[in-house]
Amino acid sequence: MGSGAQGWQLAQINIGKLLAPEGDPRVQPFFDALDKVNAIADASPGFVWRLQSDSGNATDFDVASDPLLLVNMSVWQDAESLFDFVYRSGHTPEMARRREYFHRFESAYQALWWVPAGHRPSIDEGLSRLWMLDRYGPTLQSFTFKARFPQPGEGTPPVDMKPDPWCIGNA
Repeated sequence: MGSGAQGWQLAQINIGKLLAPEGDPRVQPFFDALDKVNAIADASPGFVWRLQSDSGNATDFDVASDPLLLVNMSVWQDAESLFDFVYRSGHTPEMARRREYFHRFESAYQALWWVPAGHRPSIDEGLSRLWMLDRYGPTLQSFTFKARFPQPGEGTPPVDMKPDPWCIGNA
């Protein structure tokens, strides 16, 4: 199936800085929806893995010593599977509410990159991909749905998967 058959899978990271800590009524709907959204991801075609602690989600990882900074990472069989989950599933209406819960980022908050099948990226690896995207723009090492690079070795140009209107103003 897709990229996995050729030995590559698609990793993604997205980060967000909450407007308030967990338990605050301004962000509680985000936390209330987490189990539902994670279940949608887990059952989605092409889903391989997601970062999670013993809590079943990734909200309690300490990232950059900022308790309001959350990280989410996952691996998918191919870009189309991840795209369908992000933009064409029960995840989409929850994602559309992100401005209610998170500060707007001036830098990249989502990055995609190809990993060898079976590889599970670390948080540091994901954060480095965000840094590369900020520093160099979309490349084979770190890209977006607006400029999705092919698997290593394919040699085809990047493709715009047309994630608008969800990412207007964000690369």
